[in-house]
Amino acid sequence: MNFAVFILKKLFITVLILLGIAFITFSLVKQLGDPALSMVGERASPEVIEKIRKEIGADRPFLEQYVNYIKLLTKGELGRSYATKKEVKKELLAKFPNTMKLALLAMLFAVPVGVGLGFWAALKRNTVFDTFISSATILGISVPVFFSGLLIMLLISLKFKILPPSGTGGLRFMLLPALTLSLPAIATLARVSRTTVLDIIDMPFIKTARAKGLTEMKVNLAHILRNALIPIVTVIGLDFGSYLNGAVLTETIFGWDGIGRFAVEGIMKRDYPVVMGTILLGTVIFIFINVLVDISYHALDPRIRSRG
Repeated sequence: MNFAVFILKKLFITVLILLGIAFITFSLVKQLGDPALSMVGERASPEVIEKIRKEIGADRPFLEQYVNYIKLLTKGELGRSYATKKEVKKELLAKFPNTMKLALLAMLFAVPVGVGLGFWAALKRNTVFDTFISSATILGISVPVFFSGLLIMLLISLKFKILPPSGTGGLRFMLLPALTLSLPAIATLARVSRTTVLDIIDMPFIKTARAKGLTEMKVNLAHILRNALIPIVTVIGLDFGSYLNGAVLTETIFGWDGIGRFAVEGIMKRDYPVVMGTILLGTVIFIFINVLVDISYHALDPRIRSRG
């Protein structure tokens, strides 16, 4: 497939997905309750509540509200926060760099450790080390983030007082939430890497490479690892996309001022424009990451290029 056609097709699909996500999310968000009540409180007079509803457009029919929101999106706007009266787009742009830094640091931990452990476990299959890694990865995937995050905070911050427990700032504030984020990614990458390498390691072309007298390092890196990269890159892309969507629990636990915590605050306050804005941004991020992963397939696998 021509690369330009590929991009145009992805853009068209992206528009359709965004419209669908916007409709579904708009419908679900309306079930959170009356935003006017959360803004003024249930003890406010009916007149005040009705006035707020008119100001934010909540008194209009659902379809009219949705059409108005789509018109707003076509102008590149996401509306204003009910709580702060600030533009949601500007607030997201201000908080996104914090989430980006946290996601990059988490992946910096996860990728080399996860892939390295999985690769090594596959080479040492059926040994004590392989069994230990396989058991540890199951634990890493199973333990919820809120539990591991609180445990890390308790040990490193409160008991040993090595790093600050919460807040937004430099590297010292980033290490604990990034480590918490990276743990399930390390476990997932290790399992995927081990399984993929085990599928490749006994293939005929690997035996041929060894028969040619290639060093074990060259066989491992140039033949085994390279052919195992596609599923590994897929997992990395999905994990990175979820981190860029804010890692809601982690940012909330550690008080990190990113888009995940921003989304939680919007849900708690029934701040519809904030909730909608963060969900749409998350959708765009996932689509963008998936496109990058698809492009990487063309670079990694000659068979995909030849089919294109």
